[in-house]
Amino acid sequence: MGPKKIGIVVGGGPAPGINSVIGAASIRSILSGYEVIGIRDGFKWIMRGDISHVIDLSITEVSRIHFRGGSHIGIARDNPTKDPKDLETTVTSLLRLNIDRLITIGGDDTAFTAMQLEKKANGRIRVVHVPKTIDNDLDLPHGISTFGYQTARHIGVDIVKNLMVDARTTSRWYFVVAMGRKAGHLALGIGKAAGATLSLISEEFGEGNEISLQKITDILVGAIIKRMSYGRPDGVAILAEGLVEHLSHDDLSDLVDVEKDAHGNIRIAEISFGEILKQKVQKRLAEFGLKSTVVAKNIGYEVRCADPIPFDMEYTRDLGYSAADYIIGGGNAAMISIQEGKMVPMFFKDIVDKKTGKTAVRMVNTKSTNYEIARKYMIRLNADDFEDPHELSKYAATAGVSLEKFRKEFSYLIPKLVQKEEAADSTSKKDEKAGDAKKK
Repeated sequence: MGPKKIGIVVGGGPAPGINSVIGAASIRSILSGYEVIGIRDGFKWIMRGDISHVIDLSITEVSRIHFRGGSHIGIARDNPTKDPKDLETTVTSLLRLNIDRLITIGGDDTAFTAMQLEKKANGRIRVVHVPKTIDNDLDLPHGISTFGYQTARHIGVDIVKNLMVDARTTSRWYFVVAMGRKAGHLALGIGKAAGATLSLISEEFGEGNEISLQKITDILVGAIIKRMSYGRPDGVAILAEGLVEHLSHDDLSDLVDVEKDAHGNIRIAEISFGEILKQKVQKRLAEFGLKSTVVAKNIGYEVRCADPIPFDMEYTRDLGYSAADYIIGGGNAAMISIQEGKMVPMFFKDIVDKKTGKTAVRMVNTKSTNYEIARKYMIRLNADDFEDPHELSKYAATAGVSLEKFRKEFSYLIPKLVQKEEAADSTSKKDEKAGDAKKK
């Protein structure tokens, strides 16, 4: 048996900064006398007992990789936790490679795999996890970004900035679907920073609520009509791809035969969500005798492997160094975080969501000042519009319908108005009952 080694593996989807983690962790480990093994293509090979897909990570090999996007050792979504045999084979493969310390880099699914591996290894392999995702949806304290998010937002804003100029120049709308499987951080972050016309995220519809395709369509149609009434036939709407996962069962089954990945997640990129909305919106506009040129665009693959901006380069170097430092010093079973400039291990046992058994997901807080400001700057129908007869008359005239008809078609989009109507309806029914009782 040779000397013990440190292994590094990357799971999930790409995010800017992966190579900086790999580089910093490797250099810190080598300088402490450890050999470092890069495991290629996530868990794909080692969960099948194939230990030939590895690379020795020397200082020469990794010293300049932090400038580049992508993953120097590849990446894959293969999931060893689905079958206990695969998990056992993964542990055996690591031991055959003389790896007794493992650094995993990934999102919530990879974090779950790291937890299960550490349990299965039963003290034979120490495991630490570095949180990676452009979705920014791992529950790090104090609103700390997950690495890759800031770069993805930066590149996304640059793309949207150009689309906004194009939209105005050509008098058209863009429906931009931004990555974010569960949470809408990236869509909102891009939309707010760029000053897009509006951003739509699943969180605004309430936790666990199904969203109808009709409602999303009407929000977009309402925004288009409102813009038209101001003499602007153009706009850019940013839509979180996670809206798809919250669609009602009927709407989802109507879309396509939905394919899922190894972790049971819907392959949202396979669904042309923007194109579907484009068709629905144009059809709905036609009901009002209106027409708008709409172009659907996805932002995702363009930002995942972008070269990291300096923020993510520095942040990920800190994470990589800290992961290696912690595991070399005997640390185990923790996710690495940097809080107020210091490395803080977040122990696996403390970050598990008791409902799912996985790491807790951080959603956009729609009650925060951050979201409130974003919402105030969006151009879309809101409660104030329905309480201002002058404004509402403008929109109704643009749509070629009466004030009452416009209110009937779109007021259901505003939760406050729905609550008011329900309260008024309830009071009316009580009055009716009281009147009936008096007659008797």
